[in-house]
Amino acid sequence: MHSLLNLWPFVSRQQRRIGMAFVVALVASLLWGLAMLLAFPVTKVLLEQQSLADYVDAEIQTARSEIAKQSARIARQDDLLAQWPQPNPQPDSKYVEALRDRARCQATLSAATRREWWFVQLQSWLMPYVPEDRFDTLALLFGLLLVVTVLHGGAVYLQEIWIGQVVQLSMRSLRARLFRRTLRLDAQTLAVEGTAALMSRFTNDLAGIAQGLTLLGGKIVLEPLKAGICLASAFAVNWRLTLLSLVCAPLAALLFQHFGSRLKRASRRQMETVARLYQVLQETFASFRVVTAFGNPRHHRLRLYRENRSYYRKAMQISRIDAAVNPTVELLGVTAACLAILPGAYLVLRQETGIAGVRLTDLEMDLASLALLYSLLGGILDPARKLSSAFSRLKKASAACGRVFDWMHRTTLVPEAETADRTVRHSVSLEFDRVTFRYHGGGQPARHAVLQDVSLTIPFGEVVAIVGGNGSGKSTLAGLLPRFYDPQEGSVRIDGIDIRSMTLRELRQQIGWVPQESMLFDGTVADNIAVGCPGATREQIEAAARLAHVWDFASAWPQGLDSPIGDGGNRLSGGQRQRIAVARAMLRDPAVLILDEATSAIDAHSEFLIQSALKEYCTNRTTLVITHLLTDALLEFVTRVVVLDQGRLLAVGTHAQLLATCPPYAALYQAHQARRAA
Repeated sequence: MHSLLNLWPFVSRQQRRIGMAFVVALVASLLWGLAMLLAFPVTKVLLEQQSLADYVDAEIQTARSEIAKQSARIARQDDLLAQWPQPNPQPDSKYVEALRDRARCQATLSAATRREWWFVQLQSWLMPYVPEDRFDTLALLFGLLLVVTVLHGGAVYLQEIWIGQVVQLSMRSLRARLFRRTLRLDAQTLAVEGTAALMSRFTNDLAGIAQGLTLLGGKIVLEPLKAGICLASAFAVNWRLTLLSLVCAPLAALLFQHFGSRLKRASRRQMETVARLYQVLQETFASFRVVTAFGNPRHHRLRLYRENRSYYRKAMQISRIDAAVNPTVELLGVTAACLAILPGAYLVLRQETGIAGVRLTDLEMDLASLALLYSLLGGILDPARKLSSAFSRLKKASAACGRVFDWMHRTTLVPEAETADRTVRHSVSLEFDRVTFRYHGGGQPARHAVLQDVSLTIPFGEVVAIVGGNGSGKSTLAGLLPRFYDPQEGSVRIDGIDIRSMTLRELRQQIGWVPQESMLFDGTVADNIAVGCPGATREQIEAAARLAHVWDFASAWPQGLDSPIGDGGNRLSGGQRQRIAVARAMLRDPAVLILDEATSAIDAHSEFLIQSALKEYCTNRTTLVITHLLTDALLEFVTRVVVLDQGRLLAVGTHAQLLATCPPYAALYQAHQARRAA
């Protein structure tokens, strides 16, 4: 349960609502206790056929008789003790027994005095308003019960409303904090975790936490208060019999601890299975065209079937544990009630005050007192049963909370600089100094180095093409500049400053990035262009759209740049999406522009338009063009070519130099030319 304490910083902001909810919960508990106490007068009127006024008068007379009787006995005991010889250091047993008798008489006298005071107060303040006729009194009692029930329901309603506000506002803050902390992590950590697992945390786990918070503010507060009121009232009726009913409490605590630990483990495993279910669904729906094109939906159905079966097994583990909790609580509750009621019934039927010499009551109990005690113990059992039904959900919430806060406490592999150097706009050079990098394994065995001892200097204003085969490390090398990840060895410097000593914000403000897959968001064309510079004016957005040839197709639409593009830009062609991605980078006016296979998956016309726009745009900035093949249009403005092979820097030079001195590059270029000719 300690994991739920992590929620306090989010919940504590709603202290006023929490206080109001607690007050109405306390009122509801008092009303619940009052409803249980009404069993006593009902029993008196209905079963014993005695009016309440006669009962109060009789109790006052009985208490006064008992006071007189015990006062006389105490006086006799005092006289006897006064005549007793001065005790020795070790007094005899008769003297000790006399002292005990006097103490018992004093206890009985005190109880009778308190009883007389209470009934005198009832006679003075309440009895004038109670009808003398027994049926009228019974009708009044049931009317009072109805009013109490209505007020209790209203208090519970208000409590749930305020707790609902606390839960939703707290979850809003937690969801925002979780999202903020996730965005501060590095790309590697998110890739290892996976989108499906993250979605599971943001949906299933947060829903479980919300349910747990609702229980904590609702039943977990209200039901113990109701049980506490009834327990205190039961102690007031007869504390000895009530204490007998609590002998099962230690056993109940041990059982709940055992069930709780098993539930939490099972719930955590179930949530991990939910994440895998999300992964199957996400992959299938995201690749729906591939699934249908290859005519192999059966494979995906089998994957879902396996994960469904695993989820079923985990869910049944929780159901079995949960199913054992309610009968256990009910058995312990009935046992506790029997431990109090059976001795009480013996005292009533035999008109005794104790059993086997053990005193269980100061005065003789009547049927109404026993019925009241039974009602109060029933008032404890009902909240206990409701708490047991909430127990499994609270443990699930605890497991969900642990998963969410484990992720929130995850440290990034790309830490922010503690003391950042002041950054000016890049104007000198980019340097990769003996860089070695390998991807984080995410708990798996260490992977081989993607980049090995790479050293490269790029003067400001150059357009450098980074070429190589698949897996050669081209994108990884460029990804080190915006610190998507940090090298394990070596350093990357901009104008001689290690980028790890810059703030991530200032570093990334200087970089524009156009990925191979144009990652667009659900919104308008203008919204997606403005992602590169959220504060841009409409004129700046239109200028970027014209420069990247977005205006060519957007201007023909009725809404122009305000046209919605759908989820991920699914209403656009590949070339249109890529031009928007280029416009987004251009609007940023970066000092460093990274084009990561930006034209590899689009048609020739779109490629020509993008490359013509880039040829004009790349002046007065450093540009890295990651590609596995160089077109003639690119070669017109590329100043140097960097060749990578298996993570190592193979050669650096102009296109003409590398054709003459680097056979792998020459073979790559000739293969591309042959493919174009074919």
